[in-house]
Amino acid sequence: MAVEIRLSRTNRIYRPSEHLQGQIIVNSRSSISHYGISLLLNGSVNLQVRGGSAGVIESVYGVIKPLSIVNRSIEVRPSGKLPSGTTEIPFSVILRQPSENLGKFYETFHGTDINIQYLVTVGISRGYLHKSLSATIEFIVESDTADFLERPLSSEMVIFYITQDTQRHPLLPELKSGGFRVTGKMATLCSLSDPITGELTVEASAVPISSIDIHLCRVESVILGERIITETSVIQTTQIADGDVCRNITLPIYAILPRLLTCPTVFAGAIKVTSQD
Repeated sequence: MAVEIRLSRTNRIYRPSEHLQGQIIVNSRSSISHYGISLLLNGSVNLQVRGGSAGVIESVYGVIKPLSIVNRSIEVRPSGKLPSGTTEIPFSVILRQPSENLGKFYETFHGTDINIQYLVTVGISRGYLHKSLSATIEFIVESDTADFLERPLSSEMVIFYITQDTQRHPLLPELKSGGFRVTGKMATLCSLSDPITGELTVEASAVPISSIDIHLCRVESVILGERIITETSVIQTTQIADGDVCRNITLPIYAILPRLLTCPTVFAGAIKVTSQD
């Protein structure tokens, strides 16, 4: 005897204004009686503990309570009996009720210490004499397209420059004496479905260049009283150039965002998530 949930979309991506649709599939060798079949929608923002040594944010695990986004139970079928073989029970549940705030439906995100997750669980109650059946599957929430259209993103670019004087780590003597200078510009505001774009130019370098890479860093913060505890981790490295590039030639920057490892800038109670290049 087994039960599973099969969602209507293979990518499991839904928007808050849409219906979560799918089927509850029950396989049984004989007919079974039950006291009701229900679905539980659960979405929350919470801290998670990794294996190994504890990080800075993990030290406050248990102090910060999970932030509930949605927690709703829906009856799919009243008590009755399921026949032997395979039974498929369709369901359709709207994610956001008209009275609920759209802004609280944060996009799905799996970070190092912070997790924004949405789960749907089916439960088949069989009374005290039989073990109840259940199955859980995660679905992904993305913001409504209409919400993006109401708040168009700015196309302004941020100008940056890199020289030997802007570096905090030790440099080769040749760089200290001969110097180097890299300039460019990059968009710092974009949709998760769009790439990070920009350009850079190597104006001068006293030593040959082996490669040029950009790092996408995830910044996770927890506000605890008057303290802000922050951890930064590199989640993606994109190579812009390989080898000693020609000087004063503009190189394009184009980086695709890893969807589940990034999310829009989030301020959820005591929890904050941002990204940096």
